[in-house]
Amino acid sequence: MSLPPGFLDELRGRLSLAQVVGRKVMWDNRKSNPGKGDMWAPCPFHQEKTASFHVDDRKGYYYCFGCHAKGDAISFVRETENVEFVEAIRILADEAGLPMPERDPQARAKADRRTQLAEVMEMAVQFFRLQLKTGAGTAARTYITERRGLTQKALEHWEIGYAPQGWQNLADHLKGKGVDPELMLAAGLVRASDKGREPYDTFRDRLMFPIRDGRGRCIAFGGRAMDPNDNAKYLNSPETELFDKSRALYNHAPAREAAGRGQPLLVAEGYMDVIALSEAGFAATVAPLGTAITEHQLALMWRIADEPIIALDGDTAGLRAALRLIDVALPLLQAGKSLRFALLPEGKDPDDLLKASGAAAMDKVIEAARPMVGLLWQQETEGKRFDSPERKAALDKALRERLKLIVDPSIRRHYGDEIAELRRALFRPPRAPWTPGRNKPRPTATPGAKASALAMDGPAEDRLREAAILAVLIANPVALNRFEGQLEALELVDGEHARLRDALLRVEHVGDCRAEIVRQIGTEALEKLFAHPHVAIIPAVRRPGDLDLAEMCLAEEFAKLAARRGHAMEIAEAEEELVGDLADERLTARLMQSASAMNRAGHEQGDDRTEYDTGPNGARISRDERSAFDELLARIGHGRGDRTD
Repeated sequence: MSLPPGFLDELRGRLSLAQVVGRKVMWDNRKSNPGKGDMWAPCPFHQEKTASFHVDDRKGYYYCFGCHAKGDAISFVRETENVEFVEAIRILADEAGLPMPERDPQARAKADRRTQLAEVMEMAVQFFRLQLKTGAGTAARTYITERRGLTQKALEHWEIGYAPQGWQNLADHLKGKGVDPELMLAAGLVRASDKGREPYDTFRDRLMFPIRDGRGRCIAFGGRAMDPNDNAKYLNSPETELFDKSRALYNHAPAREAAGRGQPLLVAEGYMDVIALSEAGFAATVAPLGTAITEHQLALMWRIADEPIIALDGDTAGLRAALRLIDVALPLLQAGKSLRFALLPEGKDPDDLLKASGAAAMDKVIEAARPMVGLLWQQETEGKRFDSPERKAALDKALRERLKLIVDPSIRRHYGDEIAELRRALFRPPRAPWTPGRNKPRPTATPGAKASALAMDGPAEDRLREAAILAVLIANPVALNRFEGQLEALELVDGEHARLRDALLRVEHVGDCRAEIVRQIGTEALEKLFAHPHVAIIPAVRRPGDLDLAEMCLAEEFAKLAARRGHAMEIAEAEEELVGDLADERLTARLMQSASAMNRAGHEQGDDRTEYDTGPNGARISRDERSAFDELLARIGHGRGDRTD
């Protein structure tokens, strides 16, 4: 929403940052000076014992010297409460006694109406809570405390109540409080009679669970029938101006705050699951409201946490619910936003598991949560046989149709890669055991033979290229801005190189790069790196400061290293896929592409003197590519009898 000029300045002026922060931290009285607005505490954003979190109350800013978190009162509330910008402003405005501006008269009238309805709902909450304590609520009280094991403290915390038998108990109570019957109808607390009588209570003889929105307002109720013969075991409020069940989550605000403190967000099936999990320490738990999870509820969950864990009952219905959710989620996936699925033991819900085995058992279920791609694969393959080309083709078609639902091209590609790996494992033929005289050992290069990509010592070459990358970056640390992501993702074969890489990524001031690395890990690894003859002759190391030269060198080294490792992977996969006496055309083409890519990576600067030869199927390829291809076939020839052509 658009805020009028000066509103935020007035809000900040009315607030003491020390008071806002003080709700979440314990001040260190030895370091703090309240008279000067100079306050210190252990940081609320990371675990520490010392007080490195500083609040300058006069300037209205905070800064942590440990994790470098910084900001003002609005950013502090956003981070600690895990809310959006406007919601943080609402929280602070309520605290400061500053009315939030409305956009226009109609919006103001609508807000006033919603406020009235919320007040009526709070009256109903208090009425139901009181009824649970009366004689009329004895059976409900016995059920919830003795059979479900909730303490009196838990009943108060969750505001559980009871709607007594009878047609107009709540209606008469609210009427006595001066509530207009039209507001009762609009709030969904009563229903209009189709027999010309007065409106009657929506909930009768039910345990009552208040449903609150992200701002903490009661917007609806869920009611569990006490009569086992009731047609509806659980009944939610009808949809109203306050309540849209497709856009609400049970326990929304408390779960959001707990997730903001680092707890994983769990998604259970019902009210009692949420209560049981929260009481056991899993406070970041929500539930949809009696329906399958909707797109809007998924969006709410992803605003709370990047990867909610769907904790479903270990029965057929729980698995069906998970599989339905996959189709809802696939088109909505974004980079960093996904789901994991924690399936409980068969026949148990979270409450059963916690009572039987405690929180440790639930922790194990959460740790074993599966990514969505695994459940998608299970859905398409479980209980099926793929013993014919037609059945395999049907699986491929079904998977393609599911992957088409993913809108984001990058995520769709990665899902395709994962599915391809699973498919390869499913269809991979059993490898025949080695027997003397049948399988030939890998041929060795003869002295004087032309070197090729396969003749190189892979780990040794990797170490040289790793050393080159690290040395160029240390000599030209400004280049980190471009290559930081590639460096972070690089798998290093040398342990010393890994230590240097990690230290380099922790460098904060590139102008003092070497000194910071030395402070972190000492001088030995650095001296060893630059003493290597291969490193000493690299132009970008000999001429530090030439950023263009450094970036050219780094791009080349990263490309060569990626090509060599991709080439090795192709060989390994080709060996696994090779069946029968000869490679099929697809395998031949695959090996040829790999050899070609490896050759190109080794000739980054180009060479007009390249000689050409004839490859498989008459293709025109370079002599180096032909050499690499021939040696590929020699490498895998031991799995094909005597044929290596």
